[in-house]
Formats: sequence, structure tokens, C-alpha cells
Amino acid sequence: MSTNDRRPAREVDMSGACWRKSSHSSGNGACVEVAAVGGVVAVRDSKERSGPVLRFRPDEWASFLGGAAEEGVTHS
Repeated sequence: MSTNDRRPAREVDMSGACWRKSSHSSGNGACVEVAAVGGVVAVRDSKERSGPVLRFRPDEWASFLGGAAEEGVTHS
């Protein structure tokens, strides 16, 4: 997929998603969980697992992580 592709991340079946939290998570419940499934990166609130899920194309997610790293935010 081209980084110039501006199509939104498509809807995918999330039932088989393997969710994970950062190893830097403090366990206070203020975390997000991430899953790679069906060619998209999905993000949800760890406290509200049945709530909304944000879906990103891999290039969008990589850009987000790059921007977070520039701001001094750690991720794993």
C-alpha cells in the first residue's frame, strides 16, 4: 500500500484480534491496547474493551509512532 493512499482503514473482523498493551503500561487502567489484524492496526481503550475501536493503515500508525517518539513518548 502506498503512503500516498488516503483511503481509510477498512472494517475488519476483530473477533480474532490479539490485543496487547505496552510493556511500559503502569497498570493503572489508563492504557490503550493495540492489535494488528486484517491488514490494519486497531487501537482501543483498555478499560472499555467493548467500546469503539480506532483503525489505522500501517503507514498511518508508523507516522503516529514516529511523531510520538519525536515528542519523547515511549512505546513498545
